[in-house]
Amino acid sequence: MVREWKRGCQIAVNTAWGNCHTRSEVQKLAYDVLRERTDLGSQHAVLATHRAAEAIKGVLDRNDGTTENADKPTFTSPTVVYDTRTMTLFDDRAVSLTTTEERVHCDLVFPDGSYLTQYLNDDRWEAAKSNLCYRDGQFDLHLGFRAERPEIGASDEVESSENDATVLGVALGVENVAVTSTARFFSGEKLDHRHREFSELRTALHETDTRSALRTLRQAGDKNDNFARDTLHTVAGGIVEEAEKHGCSVIAFGELEAVRELLPEADEFHAWAFERLFDFVAYRAEEHGITVAQVNPEYTSQRCTSCGFTHPQNRDAERTHFECLKCGNEANDHYNAAKNVGFRCIRRGPLSSRGVGAKYCALGSGRVTPDGDFVPNEELAEVQKP
Repeated sequence: MVREWKRGCQIAVNTAWGNCHTRSEVQKLAYDVLRERTDLGSQHAVLATHRAAEAIKGVLDRNDGTTENADKPTFTSPTVVYDTRTMTLFDDRAVSLTTTEERVHCDLVFPDGSYLTQYLNDDRWEAAKSNLCYRDGQFDLHLGFRAERPEIGASDEVESSENDATVLGVALGVENVAVTSTARFFSGEKLDHRHREFSELRTALHETDTRSALRTLRQAGDKNDNFARDTLHTVAGGIVEEAEKHGCSVIAFGELEAVRELLPEADEFHAWAFERLFDFVAYRAEEHGITVAQVNPEYTSQRCTSCGFTHPQNRDAERTHFECLKCGNEANDHYNAAKNVGFRCIRRGPLSSRGVGAKYCALGSGRVTPDGDFVPNEELAEVQKP
């Protein structure tokens, strides 16, 4: 099974390399090839095309969106991806796994004090995509779990009424990778600096074009990826922390594809970073019963949060300062956009099948409706008293 999985992923990469990189495109192009040339079942053939797409996308993100002079991904790790269609987890701590032949039923052995038992014993969590690894004659199953994303106001723990939820608006950017409507700024300076350094190194090593240079490039690429992921994990934790601090049931982002188009200074790396950050926030937010949403970000950096006047010249040439041409309201450009993202999430209406919606946007000193009705944060006011 491990051998066929690696071979299937490699065939999918070879088929799609230079042609496409999205999951749907690679699956459409390579699925039939995998079914004909490997012993993988139908669902594992789908998963292999998805894994190939992720690998190609990773190369494009590190190589400014092109495969030119880039190394084609190779699959050597003895690891197989499983999902809920190819893996069944039983209450008696056993698992059934699809193989190239018949399903195999195995007992799971957990290390003493394993944190995984809290998910196995909690009905709110269900098994999700997992990895089976084979090393030194032993199979290790790295189990993944997920919880059903709660509806806003559906939990008894939400203090506000179903239609009074508070939303934390988040604006994405390059200079500041994220800014919240509560005026918390997460700098993107180090992230952008490391990316530019790696881009320059990649160009120099490609010109050298030796085996040693390519090995150095792979090592530098891995370090750059690890640094970016660690940074984005930290930012995601800070955003969720800010949402909890201000009693938010919703975290709202601008739609990622549109954000990328609205930021001329952003490149493929930043698009990748925005996607990872959103995923990391969504994952952490789930554990705290917070819903994550995306809204149309168009004009959020040009619209005045005080009077609603929208104009491109409300922003200065450096795109860092906002000053309304109509009412004179001034603010940081990204902070202004974050509040508008929150307001747009509220105006969009119900966010769940139950018709539950948000009413307030969180600010550092309280919460406010799009109509300007402000409710001070009494707890924060007490802390700020001398």
